[in-house]
Amino acid sequence: MRAVISVVGKDKPGILAFIATKCAEKEINIVDVTQKVLQDLFTMIMIVEVPSNQDSFRTIVDELEDAGSKQGLSIHVMHEDIFNSMHTI
Repeated sequence: MRAVISVVGKDKPGILAFIATKCAEKEINIVDVTQKVLQDLFTMIMIVEVPSNQDSFRTIVDELEDAGSKQGLSIHVMHEDIFNSMHTI
């Protein structure tokens, strides 16, 4: 299953490495990533593949969002189908 992860927070070294490590711990494959620093604001969007043998999607979402919150980051994870439906006219 594919998902979209968005990350926003104050720029600091290691944000991409932090998120990539969290994904690796859950065997989540990063398919594509784009990031930009706007003044001192870090923004990133990732397309990832979540293996079907993993924890429930809700558990993964909660764990990533909680880990981000502890780092001062706003992380949102959304199933790709929902993301695509929201952006289709």
